[in-house]
Amino acid sequence: MAQNNPYHYQDGKTDFRLTPEKETAGWRRYSVSFATAHKNLYPEQDTARGQYYRPRGTDLAPLVVLIHGMGDYSLTPLGPIARALAGRGIASFILKMVFHSSRQPGAIRERFPDLTPEEWLEGYRTSVIEVRQIADWAARQPELDGRKIGLVGISLGGFISAIAMGVDQRIKAGVLIVAGGNSAKVNQFSRHATTRRYRKISEEEYQELLNHYQHYRDEIGIKGFENVTPERPSYLTDPATFAPSLKGRPLLMLNARWDEAIPREATLDLWEASGHPQIVWFPASHAGIWFWYPVIQHKITRFLLSAFRDNIGELPQIDTGNRPGL
Repeated sequence: MAQNNPYHYQDGKTDFRLTPEKETAGWRRYSVSFATAHKNLYPEQDTARGQYYRPRGTDLAPLVVLIHGMGDYSLTPLGPIARALAGRGIASFILKMVFHSSRQPGAIRERFPDLTPEEWLEGYRTSVIEVRQIADWAARQPELDGRKIGLVGISLGGFISAIAMGVDQRIKAGVLIVAGGNSAKVNQFSRHATTRRYRKISEEEYQELLNHYQHYRDEIGIKGFENVTPERPSYLTDPATFAPSLKGRPLLMLNARWDEAIPREATLDLWEASGHPQIVWFPASHAGIWFWYPVIQHKITRFLLSAFRDNIGELPQIDTGNRPGL
């Protein structure tokens, strides 16, 4: 194990427990639970939960892991996205991260999101490892093509997705929705009430943080992040740290022009560090981007179909009963 890689784990062929929930002409949905490979301080967080959408009529379907953001409400768009993907022959796994209220112990729920840097690192560590465990599981399923794994992450889920993709080459494509990089820029320029109340610092302090983090990024660019000791835990939870590993890989960024939570400066930092992937700006706020759901769904589906094209070809549209709005 590399000394500074918190996302390393041992694949013990974890047992995934699937329970049928619903069945339509286009897909089957299962509730899923499995033991996380990274044991947490609180037992409530040691069992991962989610939903698996298996499309009908396809062999060796690609799998896309859908990852919510901060707040349980951010799960809302993921069901419709999963059903739309199933209609095009792509399976989905909706992961409920340790940041979801159902997995938070009272001691964390009472303070969330006011956590220590160490607690944030533990949450990121667990979440990224769980994404990688899902990739392990997919490789063992006869109906899935383990060579075709993708991620769709919203906000905090976008951060997790970028890191997971950065540390795991099995993940072939990613869609990052209202995400960014460089936590100093997020904290300094965010107009979100919580961020401005607790994290605003002076310009001098901000520039010092930028300089220190840039030095770290330069150093890992030469030695690799596993071989450089970070000055702060936040360096290991920052998508910008892992962005160079995303260069040249299928990546789509969907962002809000008037995002009050993830400022443009942070989004452009991640975009530049990732090698200028395709980016789309919607005239919306952070949560308001979902008024554009029909367009977002179309772009996600078209992008993933293109990324997986050599595997799934042109699949027939299946009527899943999905509606274009939320």
